[in-house]
Amino acid sequence: MSTAVSPEAVGEWLRGLQQRIVGAVEQADGRTAVRDAWQKAPGEPLQGSGLTCILEGGELFERAGCGFSQVRGPKLPPSATQHRPELSGAPFEAMGVSLVFHPRNPYVPTVHMNVRMLVAMPANGEPVCWFGGGMDLTPYYAFEEDARHFHQTCRDALAPFGDDKYPRFKAWCDDYFFLKHRNEARGVGGIFFDDFSELGFEQSFAMLQAVGDGLLPAYMPIVERRRNTPYGEREREFQLYRRGRYVEFNLVWDRGTHFGLQSGGRTESILMSMPPLASWAYRREDEPGSPEAALTRDFLVRREWV
Repeated sequence: MSTAVSPEAVGEWLRGLQQRIVGAVEQADGRTAVRDAWQKAPGEPLQGSGLTCILEGGELFERAGCGFSQVRGPKLPPSATQHRPELSGAPFEAMGVSLVFHPRNPYVPTVHMNVRMLVAMPANGEPVCWFGGGMDLTPYYAFEEDARHFHQTCRDALAPFGDDKYPRFKAWCDDYFFLKHRNEARGVGGIFFDDFSELGFEQSFAMLQAVGDGLLPAYMPIVERRRNTPYGEREREFQLYRRGRYVEFNLVWDRGTHFGLQSGGRTESILMSMPPLASWAYRREDEPGSPEAALTRDFLVRREWV
């Protein structure tokens, strides 16, 4: 792995990204996030450290978590090698920033982003490095202009790295953030990529930076547009119901959650993506023509936004 950019520089950039995003969230909410620095105990299968920043009970964000971790392990878990069987059992180092923001107002969508680098060190051969990540938007009430803005910002971030990247990563996101057991999309998508190194280390890292730096301009204008929209018990009840779908995806299908739990990661930080409140209903049916029914009919379907 010969490169002008070192893994140490990637870690430094990731820590700075976390600080910038958390600062923006604190400014928007008017509250200070809790900063929980952690270190894996000696003797645990996974070694390393991180910083979990979380804001709970705010006026704007009911829960907003943004974590940085840099860990090493003796053996890649199955979730990391399903597409790279030749690396099965190799020692590894992983670092990344992951966030999920759950707003209080049902008219403000939930957002998720993750940017990460993984280095595998097989016994016979050179270290193998790749990048992964993306961002996606999960609204509870559907607004065309919000979805279009989010996707346009994603496309703009990827444009310097080839015209194929946005349509390719958009389709990947649509495929990935899909609840197969419900035959239903989690939200309106965004972009997603994994096992990415085709541009070489330096340019692949530059693309990762563009994605990470795109989160705030993709999301915060939507937050400001919707945060003061009046809502009542009906909207709140629907938000909690849809959050149940979010929990289902993260626990059943999400490779990042599986990677963290299978490798012996820090459970509290891995599960910070869970909403503080969620609900489930048996065979719920929304009234035809209602805003709630429109979400499933018009927005939780595969479509082009830009």
